Amino acid sequence: MKSTHLSLIAGTVALAAITGFATLNAPGGPAAAEAGSASSLPVERSSLVCPAPSTSDLAETQYTSFTPPGSETAKRGGAKGEGAEGTAELKPALPVLDDDEVETDPKKIKKAEEAARKATAQADKPVLAVKEPGTPVLAEADGSAAPALVGTATGSLAPGWAAQQTTTVTAGGARGLLGVSCTAPDTDFWFPGVSTARSRQDYVHLTNPDDSAAVADIELFGAKGAVTSEVGDGVTVPARSSVALLLSTLTDEAVNDLTAHVTTRSGRVGAVVLTADDGSGADWLTAAADPSGTLVMPGIPADATSVQLVAFAPGENDADVKVQLMGKNTTFAPAGNDTLHIKSGMTATIDLKDITRGEPGSLRLTPVEKNRATPIVAALRVVRGTGAKQEIAYIPATGPVGARASVTDNRAKGSTLSLAAPAATAKVKVTTSAGSGGGEPAVETYTVKAGTTTAITPKPPAGLKGAYALTVETVSGGPVHASRALVLPEGGVQMFTIQTLPDDGGTVVVPSAQQDLSVLDD
Repeated sequence: MKSTHLSLIAGTVALAAITGFATLNAPGGPAAAEAGSASSLPVERSSLVCPAPSTSDLAETQYTSFTPPGSETAKRGGAKGEGAEGTAELKPALPVLDDDEVETDPKKIKKAEEAARKATAQADKPVLAVKEPGTPVLAEADGSAAPALVGTATGSLAPGWAAQQTTTVTAGGARGLLGVSCTAPDTDFWFPGVSTARSRQDYVHLTNPDDSAAVADIELFGAKGAVTSEVGDGVTVPARSSVALLLSTLTDEAVNDLTAHVTTRSGRVGAVVLTADDGSGADWLTAAADPSGTLVMPGIPADATSVQLVAFAPGENDADVKVQLMGKNTTFAPAGNDTLHIKSGMTATIDLKDITRGEPGSLRLTPVEKNRATPIVAALRVVRGTGAKQEIAYIPATGPVGARASVTDNRAKGSTLSLAAPAATAKVKVTTSAGSGGGEPAVETYTVKAGTTTAITPKPPAGLKGAYALTVETVSGGPVHASRALVLPEGGVQMFTIQTLPDDGGTVVVPSAQQDLSVLDD
């Protein structure tokens, strides 16, 4: 008789560590984790997708990718079969072929087949490949042919893996600095602040990193509720491919302020929205934080000339929220806009104008009645400059930095890091990495007082060559919400883009075995 001992709990721990199904902030908080003797382990696999940068032939795009240095456990803990270091690569997505017409010309068929073979071969070549934690890598692409990217990181390169694409377009309807942090694939996304107005060209980009097709649905909600749309149902996103849909083609209604809801019936996608506004430039709008009763939108520039809040209540109840600005020294309510009523299933907006008045700030939304915290989603549309020199960016509500968050593609000049502490004073560690082409990393510690926003101009690494990354870690207190603004002036326009820094999910909490539940196999 042969006996094989299989520890079920050990298997569960291994699965959680590899897939990241457990989270750092486990239900019940630290007490629950302690009660179950849980351990915090680095994830061993991460996925990211980046949308196609632009349709403009004038576009110039810089990609950057980075993994922060991890703990000794992370450095030793490569996934089995992957080696201790692992890999972190972003590769081109496959092109989506048009199958509306059946081709019969043998020459055209042969040409199309050859093009498909070349595209598949190209998709196997990494655009970016991180070699070691702590050092960013970069790549460049010009014009409208730059593809969407899909990628995976494993081993010690997986925890905290981040990537960014920054595109400059100097003329035309898509003029602006368009920045977006590449996102993890998911099944549910909220985008307050989109539009189908004639002055806007808003495209939702859906990128599928997996080897089977995904099917997504897109719903739109305005000030009067759901906007009629049949075209947004059942959008197929082929395997390892990306599709872009113009929102104004999903409905006959031209609506200025909308909330888009993207969900998947099958599979998962990365979803972001590219917005272009006649006369105000263009930028990416990333998904807002999940519906919550309290939201924070960090990092409104000190010189913002216009700030618009767009919020939506997805549940069955109306929401009444306080609107407060966390400024440099204190928190205050904007005159005439101290509260906002959001009807269930409807989008509400407030024009906050030049709310910051020369000082950096962050917007906080909290329930008017603490015992009625109706979940909402929200985002800010921010304008700098006036007239022909206007430029736009977006700040969606974002989760706290938590244990750690990183943002790549910081240059020698033009970066501003905003830190907001909505509830309690916090101490924060900020690390500037080595440059992609050389330079020495540096660490600074900052204290952010409760109810305020601290704007920091990072000191570039000594001997900087190329681009560097910023990593933010909460040392004590908090929570802390953060964003990074990048400013690259062009032709007299202060072109800018803003990226939020939610927790990177680089570690997971997994339970330790309390008892060996073995299975005996005779």
